[in-house]
Order: sequence, then structure tokens, then C-alpha cells
Amino acid sequence: MKNIVKLAVVASAAALCLVACAKKEQPKTDPTVENAPIEAAPVQQAAPNADSLAAEQARLEAERLAAERARLEAERARLEALINQIMSEDVYFDFDRSELTEKAKELLAQVGELLIKEERFTITIEGHTDARGTEDYNFTLGAKRAMKVKEFLAAYGIDGKRMESVSYGKEAPKVEGVTEEAYSQNRRANFRVNIKE
Repeated sequence: MKNIVKLAVVASAAALCLVACAKKEQPKTDPTVENAPIEAAPVQQAAPNADSLAAEQARLEAERLAAERARLEAERARLEALINQIMSEDVYFDFDRSELTEKAKELLAQVGELLIKEERFTITIEGHTDARGTEDYNFTLGAKRAMKVKEFLAAYGIDGKRMESVSYGKEAPKVEGVTEEAYSQNRRANFRVNIKE
């Protein structure tokens, strides 16, 4: 029996030895999980506060207003340049005549083009004469000159409702004096421009 006990002890020791010396098995893992990229956890953004939203809205509104002001200023400058161009042009007439010269027709074609481009413009055509002749005669001649200009522009395509005419006769000379040079500058029709809303 002693031998059986010894044998049992030796067998137990051998079994322990085998168990201790045995290669430890690694835990099994899922290869799809093992090779999957690691995703970063979503960053929680702080909710914008009311002050920062209000500041951003105010900044955007200020930019919009500045852009609108710049647009309006550019449009005002463009219109002013067109008005000045029209108003700086005078149509000159020969002595005691209301017929348009070829030079006058060329100038009126340019004015007509400007009026076609800018439909908001209305014009007053002012007829003038030199100082010679009676007051009644000069008012009549000034009216004829203004009417000839109006007729030309109407034939060019400008709506008659956008034009009116007035005669000043010899009452509003451009140049003072009793020389032919002064007289020739006063025999004219000129324009006043308004912008209809």
C-alpha cells in the first residue's frame, strides 16, 4: 500500500508538473474587431451663447448695410455723372432760326441715348435767344427752339411724357455782352434733368 501511495504522490506531482509546464492558451479575440480603426469619441461642442449669436447677427447686418450704402453711393454717382453730362450740353442755333444744325442733331442723338438708358430721367428743355429783338418775339423764338429739340428727341424714341419745354427768351443769357460771340452762346436750348421716383 505504501507503493500505491508513493505512486499516487508521484502521479500527482507529474500531473502538477504537466499542468504548470503546459503552454498557456491565449484568449481568443475577434479579428474584425482587432483590426477595426479606433473612432474618436465625438467632441461635444459648447452651445453658442446668446451674446455670441447676437454679436454675429449684428456684424452680418452691419456688413449688409455697408454694402448697400456703397451700392447706393455708386448708383448716385453714376446718375449724377449722367445728369451733368446732359446738362452740360447746349444745343446752339443760327441767328433768328429754330432749325437744328447737323452738329445739334449729333449732340441730341447722344442725349437721346442717355435718356433711353436711364428711363427714370425726365427733362425740361429750356429755349433761349440773344438780346436782339423784342421780348415777345424772343419768347416765341425760344419756345420754337425748345420745341424743335423736343420733337427730335421724341422722334428718337423718348416718350413725350418725360419731356417738357419752356422759353426764357433773352431773360437768362449764358454770356453777358453785345458781341457776336456772346450772342452765339445765348442762342441755345439747354436741359434740366429730374429723376422720377
